[in-house]
Amino acid sequence: RSVYDDQPNAHQKFMEKLDACIRNHDREIEKMCNFHHQGFVDAITELLKVRADAEKLKVQVTDTNRRLQDAGKEVIAQTEEIIRCRVQQRNITTVVEKLQLCLPVLEMYSKLKEQMNVKRYYSALKTMEQLENLYLPRVSQYRFCQIMIENLPKLREEIKEISMSDLKDFLESIRKHSDRIGETAMKQAQQQKTFSTTLQKQNNVNYGRNMHLGRSRISDSKNEITLKRTFEDDDEHEEEVLTAQDLVDFSPVYRCLHIYSVLGDGEIFENYYRKQRRKQARLVLQPQSSMHETVEGYRRYFSQIVGFFVVEDHILHVTQGLVTRTYTDELWNMALSKIIAVLRTHSSYCTDPDLVLELKNLIVVFADTLQGYGFPVNRLFDLLFEIRDQYNETLLKKWSGLFRDIFEADNYSPIPVANEEEYKIVISKFPFQDPELDKQSFPKKLPMSQSVPQIYIQVKEFIYASLKFSESLHRSSTEIDDMLRKSTNLLLTRTLSSCLQNLIKKPHIGLTELVQIIINTTHLEQACKYLEDFISNITNISQLTVHTARLYGLSTFKDARHAAEGEIYTKLNQKIDEFIQIADYDWTMSESDGRASGYLMDLINFLRSTFQVFTHLPGKVAQTACMSACQHLSMSLMQMLLDSELKQISMGAIQQFNLDVIQCELFASSEPVPGFQGDTLQLAFIDLRQLLDLFMVWDWSTYLADYGQATSKYLRVNPSTALTLLEKMKDSSKKNNIFAQFRKNDRDKQKLIETVVKQLRSLVNGMSQHT
Repeated sequence: RSVYDDQPNAHQKFMEKLDACIRNHDREIEKMCNFHHQGFVDAITELLKVRADAEKLKVQVTDTNRRLQDAGKEVIAQTEEIIRCRVQQRNITTVVEKLQLCLPVLEMYSKLKEQMNVKRYYSALKTMEQLENLYLPRVSQYRFCQIMIENLPKLREEIKEISMSDLKDFLESIRKHSDRIGETAMKQAQQQKTFSTTLQKQNNVNYGRNMHLGRSRISDSKNEITLKRTFEDDDEHEEEVLTAQDLVDFSPVYRCLHIYSVLGDGEIFENYYRKQRRKQARLVLQPQSSMHETVEGYRRYFSQIVGFFVVEDHILHVTQGLVTRTYTDELWNMALSKIIAVLRTHSSYCTDPDLVLELKNLIVVFADTLQGYGFPVNRLFDLLFEIRDQYNETLLKKWSGLFRDIFEADNYSPIPVANEEEYKIVISKFPFQDPELDKQSFPKKLPMSQSVPQIYIQVKEFIYASLKFSESLHRSSTEIDDMLRKSTNLLLTRTLSSCLQNLIKKPHIGLTELVQIIINTTHLEQACKYLEDFISNITNISQLTVHTARLYGLSTFKDARHAAEGEIYTKLNQKIDEFIQIADYDWTMSESDGRASGYLMDLINFLRSTFQVFTHLPGKVAQTACMSACQHLSMSLMQMLLDSELKQISMGAIQQFNLDVIQCELFASSEPVPGFQGDTLQLAFIDLRQLLDLFMVWDWSTYLADYGQATSKYLRVNPSTALTLLEKMKDSSKKNNIFAQFRKNDRDKQKLIETVVKQLRSLVNGMSQHT
């Protein structure tokens, strides 16, 4: 640094000094070399001596090397071979080690393929899981492992698709087998119920008591559906117990459930299964339109439903979570509502009581079967009470036809019995007792006609038919007794009453038939107490029981009698009208024939013969009929006189009319029906009698003088009636000169008539003003 920092010539000085230093060192070196030169020369001399030996040695070494190389070539070749072999050996060892890692993977994959081929999908999934978790990670660096890894998800999807396809096939299969499963389950439930009923009867349990025993499940194990089937082989009966797997292979469900559980999609599978089963439930619950026509339609419908829920119950108990009790209860409640609606609709179409009864039996077996599997069925038994009303309606319609046929076939004549045997036959059919008739000798006649015992028998048959429906409804004897009495009351008050009313109104039913109908209803009414005893014997419920209903249907027979009595009065009046219509009076005759009219005598003869038939009727009925007939005859005769179309009446016609009225009065006084007091019956003609007496005697002064008094001789003669008839006679006198002799003998007579007419008119006007 000082060289560069000093004056400009410092460098030169430095170089000069350096050269001086170098010369000094050279001199020292030269001195040193001079000092060692002899040694150096000696060394060179020595080295020259050695050169010859070195050349020689070199030749020897070269020869030795050549010979060594020639000798080592074979060793080198062997050594290289050894090296190559050892490399191969190391490579083989490495390959073996890698193959030992890969072979289990390949074996597992081969096993997977084999399991897929034999459709062991659940095992295949387990194999996949082992491959993925254990084997493939060890050899993941190899390309074939990557291919496997890529294939495994595809295989899983394939397994899912295949298992789902199997499940769909299972669901389709279960639809086909549901009716068979249900039918078998219902048969077994019915057999079990029959066995329980037989056992209960053997224990002396009264008929009609509540036979609802605690029912156990159909199988001993809830994990197994047990269905029984009976085979006949060489007249020997063997009972074979079939499980659900014997009828349906459930393995697709188990397999699919396991597969989806392993794949972590268990919830998806559960939702799918439940959704599909709900769809199938709706299909099963959809009835055929013609189901109500035959019992087989109902049986097939019930069998499918039972089969469906038996399968669900089986799935519930053999799987964990696929089907829950909540799910089955929800499904059952939905199904129960639909079933009830279907049965309520289709049962209403049934008009055959036998079909309704078979339907009831099917519903009972159906309910008992499902109750055995833990499903609540109270609503079904409530529905049976509605169907019971429908059943009673069909019975009433059927018995209405039976009653009509009985009434049509009846001859309405007392039943003749020729001997004791015939009498006993009738008595065995109908509870008839008459000590007076028993004293009579054969042949004799029972008062009722043939329809009475037939009606009584049919009422008992109706009770039996109604009882058939009440059986197996799990009701007490008291309730059954009450139902029987109510249905019997309906039969009497509606069906039989309607048939009787229609019968009474039929045109071909004459007075004789009406009389017999009244007698018949009397005996049927008396037999009602025997019907009550009959029901009590069936149900073992005493009539003294507080809650026992009574047969109020006997009012039916009273109403029928009243209707028949009214019809008798009507027909009598119609018959009287028919005779009155053929009356042929000559209202302008100068004098009477001296004898009563023919039509009237025929009418009186008809009434006499008719009232003789009435001797079998209750006295009051015959008396009322007779009084009604006489009153109607009197009124008809009066209307004939006062007919507005009749303009003129001669005194001769009045005299002839008077003869007819006299015959009517004679008939009334002859007591055609016993029991009338005094001249009660004759009073029916009092209006006519006083009117005719007034004109026959021509006692106008007395009539006018006593009018309005209670003691008047002509109290029943109305002024307007008298005026109407008098004006007709007045018009007749002008034409036929009937009053000519009166005018000759006493011209004041005509003035009297005019005066009487005026006074009568004033009386009529006074009455109208007073009114």
